[in-house]
Amino acid sequence: MSVKEEKLEFEAEVLEALRSRMFRVRLDNGHEALGYVAGRMKRYRIKVFPGDRVRIELSSYDLSKGRIVYRLS
Repeated sequence: MSVKEEKLEFEAEVLEALRSRMFRVRLDNGHEALGYVAGRMKRYRIKVFPGDRVRIELSSYDLSKGRIVYRLS
């Protein structure tokens, strides 16, 4: 059995909307990452716009891409 990989959660601000429900976000620590909308957010049609605060999960292996899991405001 494999051990499930631990995700790192950060809060971020959406800077720009890109194609295919992808967004450029700036983390609170100043780094920028590419975020894509999680499946549950797509299912419930939760919209994300530039300027919104979001919670993003990043893999410990690749800190440049992550999954947007929650829209704060």
